[in-house]
Amino acid sequence: MKTALRVIAAVVVLAVAGGAVFYLHPLWVADQMLRFRLWRAGVHSEYALVDGYRIHYLEAPPLNDVGGVPVVLVHGLGARSEEWAGLIPALAAQGFHVYAPDLLGYGRSPRPDVSYSISMEEEMVVEFMRAMKLARVGLGGWSMGGWIATKLALDHPEMVDRLMVYDSAGIYFPATFGPELFTPADTAGVRRLMQTLSPKPLAMPEFAARDALRKLQGNAWVLKRSTAAMMTGRDLLDFRLQELKQPMLIVWGEKDELIPLASGEKMHDAVAQSVLSVVEGCGHLAPAECSGPVAESTVRFLKAEPAMPRGMMRFPAQ
Repeated sequence: MKTALRVIAAVVVLAVAGGAVFYLHPLWVADQMLRFRLWRAGVHSEYALVDGYRIHYLEAPPLNDVGGVPVVLVHGLGARSEEWAGLIPALAAQGFHVYAPDLLGYGRSPRPDVSYSISMEEEMVVEFMRAMKLARVGLGGWSMGGWIATKLALDHPEMVDRLMVYDSAGIYFPATFGPELFTPADTAGVRRLMQTLSPKPLAMPEFAARDALRKLQGNAWVLKRSTAAMMTGRDLLDFRLQELKQPMLIVWGEKDELIPLASGEKMHDAVAQSVLSVVEGCGHLAPAECSGPVAESTVRFLKAEPAMPRGMMRFPAQ
């Protein structure tokens, strides 16, 4: 009887402790669940010395012998490699060796006192590819990462076989928000950010919003430097897009309120060898919230031999 009571007491204590951890740090709990899911899918968490920095990255070896160029995926502002969780296993399952680094200042990579400009992060990706001995890749970038990837394809065309961008920054558009959107001062600002990123944001209880606020504020100085560097316009690509030589896939959430679909259409108009893939019902987080059609269009683009002709695809909302 005493043994049974001890077991019950231990279970109650563990349940209370677990509930307290979830209440105080729900994002940490969600992170552990996500990392376990990626591990179960064969995605490894690794570190590499890149230009003197210990850079974190996710790597997924191909699950079959179909082959194809390696794929490098570059996340966006305020994000990290785990944001690609919906796409990495899908690409690996189709025979692609996938790498997704945490940019300098983000995720589990260091946060040195540097500019965090597009050019600086581009050079970090170049050095990451060299450290991984990747001579030529399929390069993908999401939001700010699309800007970095496109600039890299222009500056180092020999390193990029095919280019994929997802709801990408990099060309001028009349913004309806200020840089403070990305560094909210209160939980209302957190919810405003989520409503801008997604047409159907998940309901966020107050304790989760507080945890998200703490996380955003902890990295606010990096975000402010990144946005300040971007707003100078020094790295804008409007007048360079026509120089791209690689086949290019442009994926966009039709309801993106952060960077409107008009920007994707402008890119498509400027790049003669581009394919525009529009995902209905999705916003700026299309690779995460609509990973099915995004993965399908990406795999189709990467496997096409010869490269897909200029055109447009539409995918219905999930």
